[in-house]
Amino acid sequence: MMKINTADEYLQNHPEWISELTLLRSILIDTELTETIKWGIPTYTIKNKNVVGLAAFKNHVGLWFFNGALLKDRANMLMNAQEGITVAQRQWRFQSISEIDKNLVAEYIAEAIQNQKEGKEVVIPKKKKVISEMLKNKLSSDENLKANFKKLTPGKQNEYHEYIESAKREATKVSRIDKIIPMILNGVGLNDKYKK
Repeated sequence: MMKINTADEYLQNHPEWISELTLLRSILIDTELTETIKWGIPTYTIKNKNVVGLAAFKNHVGLWFFNGALLKDRANMLMNAQEGITVAQRQWRFQSISEIDKNLVAEYIAEAIQNQKEGKEVVIPKKKKVISEMLKNKLSSDENLKANFKKLTPGKQNEYHEYIESAKREATKVSRIDKIIPMILNGVGLNDKYKK
């Protein structure tokens, strides 16, 4: 996969959505926001704080409002793309250029900018720490595995505990433990491949 360095490159990589992306980008760059690339997508910031992201998907293009939960959403356009996972972000999806109302989009962006200038941010509740007894027992019975697990960052350790505990069936928990043992022994976090 090619590394994207500019918004122009990103748009060129999505020719099927070029008209929609170009229109949305023109609205964004007509503001005081700074255009940059983060996570491989055009991201618009103010004083280095993320305000809006622009992305193309298989069936739609979208604007990602980083603190979208604070927006009034008077036209009821925003959705939580990952219900139960994301607290602050909201997405506005477009399936064709005819769905893009420039004035309405500009209103939402202006409100997002104003919220950021005022320092408004969604308070993300701290997640309750999950401990997998099954993983804990496996670590206790294997000193080498335990030593390698302790070398991982607390965040990576938590990801492994949550991964095991999120399985509903006992058999799934066992197969997940079998899957992660080599990863732990190699000093790899569960989600490292997504963080590059």
